[in-house]
This record gives sequence, structure tokens and C-alpha cells, in this order.
Amino acid sequence: MPKAESQYICTECSKSYKTKYNLIIHQRIHTGEKPFTCHECGESFSAKARLKDHQRPPHWKPYTCTECGKSFRKKHYLIIHQRIHTGEKRFTCTDCGKSFRQKHYLAIHKRIHT
Repeated sequence: MPKAESQYICTECSKSYKTKYNLIIHQRIHTGEKPFTCHECGESFSAKARLKDHQRPPHWKPYTCTECGKSFRKKHYLIIHQRIHTGEKRFTCTDCGKSFRQKHYLAIHKRIHT
């Protein structure tokens, strides 16, 4: 079945979405807006669904960064976070050599080369 064409385009990075809501949530990556806040710990989120996931019982984050004390629900998130402290940037653009901490950021960057 052919994929339906997306009709909502991000003006910052040209990523497209099928719904206006998904575009709004995406645009918060660029603006930094995080309007949904956990009343237990004060952490903020760009989408209500992310806040709900965060608040699932128990409100528990067993993986703590030894450098800054920030805690995470999943070990993988802690490993990614620790790259901030180590400066490790594992993902390198083959076009220009610029490096990134996360594969996602490299994918966004690579759009400038197309």
C-alpha cells in the first residue's frame, strides 16, 4: 500500500509529518519548549505521553550518573548521557567529518548535505 503523503513540514529542518500535532511536538526539539512537568521531580517533557511514561509507577530511575547525579530509567539512556561528560562523539558525518554524540543528531545534520 503506498505511503500517504505528509502535509505538515517543519520549517527548521524540513522533516514532514502526517498530523499537525506531531509537527508541534517535533518543533519543540528546535524551540526547547517542554510544557509538561512532573510534579514529583520537576523534570519537563515536550509531549504529554513522555511525561506519562516517566510517571509510570514506580517513579523510579535506578541508573545514576556518577559525574552529576542525574538519574535515568534505562541504562542505555545513562550511557548516552555520560557522553556529555566524556566528550565522546561516536557518530561521524562521512561528508564533512563533524561528529555527534547520538545517531539521531547525525541523521538531522546529514540533511544539510542533500
